[in-house]
Amino acid sequence: MEEEILDMDSMMELAVEEHASDLHITVGVPPMLRIHGDLTPLDLPPLTPADTERLVRSICTEDQLRQVNENGGADFGLAFGDKARFRVSVLKGKGNYGTVLRQIPNDLLPLSVIGLPPQIEELLYKPRGLILVTGPTGSGKTTTLASMLNYINEKRACHIITIEDPIEYYHTHKSSVVTQREVGADVPSFSEALRRALRQDPDVILVGEMRDLETMQAAISAAETGHLVFATLHTTGAASTVDRIVDAFPTDQQGQVRMQLSGGLVAVISQLLLPRVDKPGRVAAFEVMVNTPSIAAMIRDGNTHRITSDIQTGAKFGMQTLDAHLLNLHLAGRISYEDLISKSRDPDTQVDKLKEMQQG
Repeated sequence: MEEEILDMDSMMELAVEEHASDLHITVGVPPMLRIHGDLTPLDLPPLTPADTERLVRSICTEDQLRQVNENGGADFGLAFGDKARFRVSVLKGKGNYGTVLRQIPNDLLPLSVIGLPPQIEELLYKPRGLILVTGPTGSGKTTTLASMLNYINEKRACHIITIEDPIEYYHTHKSSVVTQREVGADVPSFSEALRRALRQDPDVILVGEMRDLETMQAAISAAETGHLVFATLHTTGAASTVDRIVDAFPTDQQGQVRMQLSGGLVAVISQLLLPRVDKPGRVAAFEVMVNTPSIAAMIRDGNTHRITSDIQTGAKFGMQTLDAHLLNLHLAGRISYEDLISKSRDPDTQVDKLKEMQQG
C-alpha cells in the first residue's frame, strides 16, 4: 500500500464517513474500524511495526511520545478539522506501537433522543447534589454527560467547570460560562482540580471519572457544599454503584459516607449500548434511580439490596429498571431477543413476561 494512502488523515476520514466508533491500529492486522459494535478490517495489508510507529508519530507530540516510552501509554484528545474529535489512546505492546482512536461525535443530542425519561431534565435544575452516570467502558456515559451539560449550558446562567482526562466534547459558552480543564495538561490530578475548582465560583462541576478515594471524597464534599456535581463510575446498576462508593472507604468511615450519600445523591443513571436490529446503529438501555426519602433511608441503613423494588414502583419520578427498559426496547423491535436475555439482570422473569404477553 502506498504510504500516502495509508495515513491517519485518510483513515480518520473513513471513520467519520462510516460512522465508526473506533479506529484500531495494531501490528499484524490491517487497520480496523468498529462499526455498530463490530470490528471490520479495512481492505489493506497487515500493518508492520514500521507502519504503526509512523502512524503513531504522525499524531503525537514529542511530549506524548515520551509519555508512551516512559509509561507505556498516553491518552489525549485530537481534533480532525471541524469534522470530528477523537479520544486517542497510544500504547506499546510487545515492544511495538499501537493506538485506538475513539470518535467523539460533534453533535450533542437532546436527552429525549438519547432515550432518557423527561423527568431527568428537572434534576438538572438542582442547586446541589451528586448525579452519577455509570456503565461499562464504551457504553456512552461521556455522551450522556455531555448532553446533560449542554442542556444546563443552554437553559441556565451559571459557571460549569469540567475536569476531564482527556477533554472530549468541546462546550462553547451559551447561557452559561464553561471552563474545561484537562488532567495532565492543565492540572495534575482529578482530586487537585476538584479542590481548586471550589475556589473558582462553580455552580456545576463535572468530574470525568472518580478513580480514587481522594476524588470520591472531594466530589461528595463538593455536592454537599452547594454544587451540582456530575461523575462517572464503571459500575452497573444503582445499588452496586452505592456499594462501590461506600466500600472504597475505610470501614470506620463507611457509616458517615452512607449518611452523606443518602442526603447528597440526586440520581444514578446506569447504561448499556446495544446493537439495533431495526436499522444500523446502537441504542442505549438505561436504569434510572432518583433519590427519594425511601431510597435515602435504604442508603443510610445499608439496605441497598432493596433499592431495585423502589425503582420498579418509581415511574412517576422518572425511574426505571434496566430490565424494564430492555423489555420495552425488545417489544418495540429495536433490540434482539438474545440481547434482551443476555443483558437482563433477571432473564427468567423476562422470559415469563414475554410468555404472558404472547398468551394474553
